[in-house]
Amino acid sequence: MTEQAVPASELYTDEFAADPYPTFARLRDDAPVCPVSSPRFDSYLITRMEDARAALTDPRLSKDLYGPGQHYLRIFGPNSEGLNRNMLNSDPPEHTRLRRIVSQAFAPRRIEALRPRVAQIVDDLLDKIVPQGQAELMRDFAIPLPMRVIGELLGIPVADHDEVLDWTQVIRTSGSSGRPPAEDRAAVQEAQLRLHHYFVDLVRAKRAQPADDLISALIVASDQDGRLSGAELVTTSFLLLFAGHQTTADFIGNAVVALLTHPDQLDLLRTRPELLPSAIEELLRFDGPLPVASPRIATEDVDYQGVRIPRGSIVGVVINAANHDPAHFAEPDRLDLCRERGPHLGFGYGVHYCLGVSLARMEAQLGIGALLRRLPGLRLGTPVAQLRRLPAASPFRGLLELPVRFTA
Repeated sequence: MTEQAVPASELYTDEFAADPYPTFARLRDDAPVCPVSSPRFDSYLITRMEDARAALTDPRLSKDLYGPGQHYLRIFGPNSEGLNRNMLNSDPPEHTRLRRIVSQAFAPRRIEALRPRVAQIVDDLLDKIVPQGQAELMRDFAIPLPMRVIGELLGIPVADHDEVLDWTQVIRTSGSSGRPPAEDRAAVQEAQLRLHHYFVDLVRAKRAQPADDLISALIVASDQDGRLSGAELVTTSFLLLFAGHQTTADFIGNAVVALLTHPDQLDLLRTRPELLPSAIEELLRFDGPLPVASPRIATEDVDYQGVRIPRGSIVGVVINAANHDPAHFAEPDRLDLCRERGPHLGFGYGVHYCLGVSLARMEAQLGIGALLRRLPGLRLGTPVAQLRRLPAASPFRGLLELPVRFTA
């Protein structure tokens, strides 16, 4: 085991973006806890399943990025606090308070009631694609599907969906625009400001004229009990928007590529559609959209695998490495849709376990199931090695484009 920092030149490359799993395997074997120098910030990476679970529940690894260390400035930039000071970046009891308010809207029974509407959105998108025989699946399906669902749930007017989506995509695709780094950072900061102003105005409008949507419900809860400040209403709305569509969109893209590059598993799923719920779990384990859990800060010196992580260090729990740990999954690099459902970390672990898990599973099941039913002969429109992906240093694992062909 080594405590020498792994340089960015070994990790954040185009080859790593295409397939990070050999590197994750090397780190699990040789340096399961190691310092890493990256283009965004330096951190310690934790890659084994047992350590990952422990770290995700370790109270010494804080999610509060807005304490005295001002860590959010290093991670998200100077304009981020108005959007990112939310339950994702907080610890109990603050996190508990915020999550309890929002969790009522994501109760499984309430989400299940959305199934007919989600299915309708899926069909509406595919109705435009089916006659064409080809599509750019990220632009035409994977991204707009969860955006429409979470937009309607929150109460974002349909006329605003495209503009709001454009701003979120500036943040998502940071580093891939071809702009110089300084211009790219400026574009992200501008998008953050626009989103902040948009949600301030939307919350104000919903307070004046409430509707049957989540933002109005949060306002009512806030006004009745004083449980959410005005700033918290804005940051919570942004968190639900971004978390509610970003990872689902990237997951659908990753899952389609995994199936199309494993034709035996694709044929199995076509033949046995009842496997779809368990297939979603395996596809998420196999190539999840959030390779590293959102950052944590060591509030004191902590030891993992004999490695001292100094107080004040940023810690990244590598979910996609833990989900390929051979100590927990037999033949972890093999896609097996019949694999017994294991406790993967694709939706997180501990108190920050994904709040929208029921909605994400529904969207993935309905979306991928409909793609397989309605697009016969579905295949990649370009060799897999030529697929354009998000930069390796991105916090997300996803595709910029996913060209496909099928029988019209």
